[in-house]
Amino acid sequence: MMVWTERRSNIFSLRHLLAMILSLAAVAAMSSGGGSGLNYSSPLDSFDSSTSWILGEDPSNSSEPVVRTLTPDLQPATTAVAVQEVNPWDVALCVTGTLISCENALVIAVLFYTPTLRAPMFVLIGSLAAADLLAGLGLILNFVFTYLVDSSVEYVTLLSVALLISAFSASVLNILAITVDRYLSLYNALTYHTERTVTFTYVMVVLIWASCLALGLLPALGWNCLRDESACSVCRPVTKANAVALAVTFLLVFALMMQLYLQICKIAFRHAQQIAVQHQFVAMSTTKGVSTLSAILCAFGACWLPFAMYSIVADSSYPAIYTYATVLPATCCSVINPIIYAFRNPDIQKSLWLACCGCVPSNLSLRPRTSSDV
Repeated sequence: MMVWTERRSNIFSLRHLLAMILSLAAVAAMSSGGGSGLNYSSPLDSFDSSTSWILGEDPSNSSEPVVRTLTPDLQPATTAVAVQEVNPWDVALCVTGTLISCENALVIAVLFYTPTLRAPMFVLIGSLAAADLLAGLGLILNFVFTYLVDSSVEYVTLLSVALLISAFSASVLNILAITVDRYLSLYNALTYHTERTVTFTYVMVVLIWASCLALGLLPALGWNCLRDESACSVCRPVTKANAVALAVTFLLVFALMMQLYLQICKIAFRHAQQIAVQHQFVAMSTTKGVSTLSAILCAFGACWLPFAMYSIVADSSYPAIYTYATVLPATCCSVINPIIYAFRNPDIQKSLWLACCGCVPSNLSLRPRTSSDV
């Protein structure tokens, strides 16, 4: 009987020794597995890194010495995946950019495939359409860089900002150039279609694009706030000083446009008074032209003035929703530009009708030309 008891005690001691060895082996496996680059995620692996281990007592007779062993606490492992939420304002800007791109691509195609549309006013309309097309593509690329590309890379941010600044600056300056062209077409009506006017138009377009490309390259050349977040404007990485300079320049452009449109209205009314024979028709057409020019100027101011004023008074510490609320109307100006300056023009309308259905409506072909057509 004593021999059996001693053998049983030896067997039990051997069991405890094996349990301790296995426990130490488990701890060693966990420590070595945690330092490796591999990630075992199978729930059947008892040494998985996501499995927690607890100390437990041996379920044998309580009268025997207690040996603590490591037992796995089998709980489902959870993995937190960080997903960037899409801002609805960014979606709205991307949709706006898509609409801008489609509209202005159509305008450029019509002007390119119609050889008769080579007058100075159509050169300026084509330049405006190209600027708005780049602006629309810039909005789309900005959305792609924000959510599909690592936007923390500096050159990605600088590329997006350079494209947007150049495109929208060219859009505003081309609108000013069209206003100047309208004024010259009335002020110098007899010499407007000369070769000198065509040369002046091309020189003006080249100067516009050169200056706008220079403005767009300023952030890439070091005038940015990537190293000093406190110096950022409402549009990172443009500095506050640069944003104020751009906003003040826009206000000067807007004031010049108002002055030119005022002179256009005076010249139009003077022409109406000089032609007494066609008094009724000219009065109607002149009134329509003045109302159209007023609507164009009001639309341009309503789109851009909120963002320009906000850029002057605000900085990067202001809530982003205010920036979105002022940027979106400014981008909508590029949506209505093709409607105002291209699709209302009777020559472009004829080209669109010929391209779409191969015919021109009779009322369009007999429509008189007025100052509001361009």
